[in-house]
Amino acid sequence: MTEPIRVVLIDDHGLCRRGLSELLEARAGVEVAGHTGNADEAMQLLRDEQPDLAIMDLRMVPVDGHQLLTRLRAEGIDTPIVVLTMSDSPDDLGRAFRAGVRGYLLKDMDPDDVIDAIRRTARGEVVVSPVMAAKLVDLLMPPRPGITRDDYMKTLTEREREILQYLANGKSNKAIALDLGISHDTVKLHVRHILSKLGLRSRVEAAVFAVEHRVAATSG
Repeated sequence: MTEPIRVVLIDDHGLCRRGLSELLEARAGVEVAGHTGNADEAMQLLRDEQPDLAIMDLRMVPVDGHQLLTRLRAEGIDTPIVVLTMSDSPDDLGRAFRAGVRGYLLKDMDPDDVIDAIRRTARGEVVVSPVMAAKLVDLLMPPRPGITRDDYMKTLTEREREILQYLANGKSNKAIALDLGISHDTVKLHVRHILSKLGLRSRVEAAVFAVEHRVAATSG
């Protein structure tokens, strides 16, 4: 039997924590290992429970989500983080991803979509609310005169598109190499070419680009 996904909820609104906890445990088979709206308690929870995932709001007081993300990473707490917030601000979005979050979801999303996104994140995928995906790509890829985002996709070879699909699914270079029957170094070279052609800096940015362009994720 598959072990349930263990999560910690960080939100300074008790009603939100309770509602999300009930939703995840009742409909998603997720184990809520703890929840809090306090930054210090959140850090201790993540140390003690070592969950698979933390789901965090940004708009918290007195320590907001951005400050808490900075503290977590500074102290070496590398729990994957999914932001669940009301903020559709491109600035909040960009700051969150630069701080290394794995997902950015909006609280007005359909509950089933939130559940699906959390499951996908636990599998290693990068998830972004559809409303925010285009904003993130715009932040990561400053426009070039006369060039559209579709033009970037046309520069990729068939193999590069295939590997971009794997990146969208959170696969490591080693896993991609095993699946495609090619060497690890060859995968690394393809990834470098993808990032260069798309004007991106990291695998996370490539995965977000794939989400925006609806690049189909590989199975498995």
